[in-house]
Amino acid sequence: MTANSKGVIAALLSNILFSMLFLYGKFMQPLTGTDLFAWRMVTMLFGFLALLSITRSWGVAFTFIQSVGKNWRRWGLIMLPTSILGFQLWLFMWGPVNGKGIDLAMGYFLFPLAMAFAGVVIFRERISALQKLSLALAASGVAVELIRTGAFSWVTAAVFTTYPIYYLLRRWQKVPPLTGLVLDSIVLAPLALAYLLTASGSLDMIDQQPLLIVWIIALGIHSALAMKLNLTANSLLPVVVFGMLSYLEPALLFVLAITVLGEPMVWDSLISYGLVWAGIAVMLYHSYRQMRIELLSDKSEMNTKL
Repeated sequence: MTANSKGVIAALLSNILFSMLFLYGKFMQPLTGTDLFAWRMVTMLFGFLALLSITRSWGVAFTFIQSVGKNWRRWGLIMLPTSILGFQLWLFMWGPVNGKGIDLAMGYFLFPLAMAFAGVVIFRERISALQKLSLALAASGVAVELIRTGAFSWVTAAVFTTYPIYYLLRRWQKVPPLTGLVLDSIVLAPLALAYLLTASGSLDMIDQQPLLIVWIIALGIHSALAMKLNLTANSLLPVVVFGMLSYLEPALLFVLAITVLGEPMVWDSLISYGLVWAGIAVMLYHSYRQMRIELLSDKSEMNTKL
């Protein structure tokens, strides 16, 4: 299997897992969104460390750390995106609990456009006719939604203006995906633990509802796996393809916000979301066609060798 095929599969799985994280706020009430974020940070660190062992990636992590050594300027650049990740993960857990699920989904609809734009402008990536059609459909859907609503909420703007910076910096820095996440968590987890011990009432809630412990552990494992797959896809795929496949997550978030979280459905938005879904379908078809071409090419090479 080629790197591109692995990247597509990792992207699809990570987006499905991310959308499912949206529901933890509902299942873990009465914890607040900030409580959920803090527990996610603490448990996710252990999840990443476990993944380092399962995937036998400790050597990769130590090799990278040794390569940086005492270059404090480079360490500063490597840790620069950590604050962006922390803010985005907090917003993702806070939004659904505070009635901002659809605003959050809209931000994630704009995120892929920002990534695709960066791929073409910054990384000079070429895109095929199908990719252009996919991008045009998705951009049209976003434009229709903006015309309908007339403005962005601050939640929407916060997602699409800052989150792409994290992914682009990680790609530019060539930090191994799992290693980067471990480093991020080493910084964020102690801060989250300090909040849980000093400013959160969640420990008392857990004492009253012990089942919350199970959900907290599941949250950490789920988050670690989703983030690992997502950054793996980011490292394997062209920026444009990674960005367009990222539309799957907000599309699922939108559906979950209405069907599970009970946020009101605005029927006028069906046109915009329909265009975005059409863009996703075109990109998935393009990815499927590329995977078939690669598979046939691999078989042809094997037959030639025989």
